[in-house]
Amino acid sequence: MFDENAIVNRVLNKDLRAFELLVKQYEQLVFFVIHRLVQDKQNKEDICQEVFIKIHQSLPSFRFQSKLSTWIARITYLTAVNYVKSTKNRLSHEYPENIDNYHFTDENPERELIKKNTSAYVNHLISQMPHHYKTVLTLYHLNEFSLAEIKDITGIPEGTAKSYLFRARKLLKEKIEKDLKRENT
Repeated sequence: MFDENAIVNRVLNKDLRAFELLVKQYEQLVFFVIHRLVQDKQNKEDICQEVFIKIHQSLPSFRFQSKLSTWIARITYLTAVNYVKSTKNRLSHEYPENIDNYHFTDENPERELIKKNTSAYVNHLISQMPHHYKTVLTLYHLNEFSLAEIKDITGIPEGTAKSYLFRARKLLKEKIEKDLKRENT
């Protein structure tokens, strides 16, 4: 079993093997959060490394006021958000300001190939969602964080996170129903 207290204390005592164990324990969480937020495939690994450097540097300030996974997810989330913000000006497209009227794009040649694998199809739909929606959806359903933990990680109030989760599910449902209807005609 992974003992957070023991591992953190060993890392703080300059035990590199302990930090290696910490990385192995949380690398999937870090990659998964970054993978959902960052579109640029080439920089995902660099951002993961940056996150673990930040974790190592910040570990002395960790006070066990939350789970270590929540603290690590928060560092990951903030690092990914900072990356997205810094590259936002270089992107050729942005999400619409009125998110309630957001719609997925229709007719994409890749869509038919992606739909053959349901998991890939759903992941594709999630990747098209606005940043806050895919963040909350990923943290809640795929990483199994509670709304309170999502609040700690992202700084989004619980009520807002719950609303984003509801809207994200609704968008997914509408898009899947639309695609199924089109497929059956």
